[in-house]
Amino acid sequence: MKRVFIFVLDSCGIGAMPDAARFGDSGADTLKRISQSDCFSADNMKKFGLSCIDGLSYLGSGELSAAVARLGEKSNGKDTTVGHWEIAGLVSERPLPTYPNGFPRELLARFSKAVGRGVLCNKPYSGTDVIRDYGEEHIKTGDLIVYTSADSVFQIAAHEGIVPLDELYKICKTAREILTGEHAVGRVIARPFDGVPQKFYRTKNRHDYSLPPQGKTLLDYITEAGLSVFAIGKINDIFAGQGISEYVYTESNNDGMEKALLSLSRESEGLTFVNLVDFDSSYGHREDIDGYAKAFADFDSFLPKFIAGMRQDDMLIITADHGCDPGDGSTDHTREYVPLIVIGEKIIPGNLGTREGFSCIAATVAEYLSVPYEGDGESLLKEIYKG
Repeated sequence: MKRVFIFVLDSCGIGAMPDAARFGDSGADTLKRISQSDCFSADNMKKFGLSCIDGLSYLGSGELSAAVARLGEKSNGKDTTVGHWEIAGLVSERPLPTYPNGFPRELLARFSKAVGRGVLCNKPYSGTDVIRDYGEEHIKTGDLIVYTSADSVFQIAAHEGIVPLDELYKICKTAREILTGEHAVGRVIARPFDGVPQKFYRTKNRHDYSLPPQGKTLLDYITEAGLSVFAIGKINDIFAGQGISEYVYTESNNDGMEKALLSLSRESEGLTFVNLVDFDSSYGHREDIDGYAKAFADFDSFLPKFIAGMRQDDMLIITADHGCDPGDGSTDHTREYVPLIVIGEKIIPGNLGTREGFSCIAATVAEYLSVPYEGDGESLLKEIYKG
């Protein structure tokens, strides 16, 4: 029985791509930035070949007991949605819409009328700063805090004591129905918070309402073949449930890693797809270099535990979806290469160099699982598998 586990270290880029300047990201390097922190550790990842990946020699010497590569994104973007879609074999040639000057007034007027509440802010903003600056007015008026970022997102923040979760989720579903056509943003995000002025904090009840993939992905091909796709973390939201057999949400990286360990006991043949979101949401966007480095060290120490539970025919893939350099002076995602590390008893160790596109992951997984596949990407299986 063949099983594949994909871990997406959300935002763990490994250096600016050649076209990074077009995205305002010249010199961005998430991994190099956090590697300079005293909290950083990558001893186990280096045993599998992390430091052998193109451009990562600054990590020092390491072994090469896995297949590794550096992947450049083909999609026209640098966000979670298009990054994950490309990992699953769907390249986005047209960028999803962004709103550096806020959303059009007529769009917000339509939204406000549909949900029966006014709107505050309407600017690109940090998620923690926006509730600090607009939270008190929100409590007084009941108006929703609507904001965006450099990514294709329509975010709605509301105090749980003012707008109950059920209502906030319903509001987000309404926004998702409105945001179509030229305004089809990648994600509508519920951002509930709690606390009192000067001490507001975001709760764990975030929920994403994603634009459905604009075509078939690896997940569809797997489930159509009668195999299982088990999603851990925000994977179900990113794919709007499309092609997913079962899913479970997580509260943190540690929770995600625990749920991934439990998934090793599952008997289903197919794919387990894991997103570890704290790297991005808790550390990258908040420019917390030490926190990011510590989270990476935690994953590094978790890795041997997971591998110890793998079976002979299991394949583990570690990658990322974009960058989010926590020290570049911006809270936005960054246009970066991502790592590829493929681990398993039957994997041939080696450095595959730099490859174009994340979709080689989808093509490789499909071939390994013997699933018919017509998506983007060239399979690496013949180069890395000795089964």
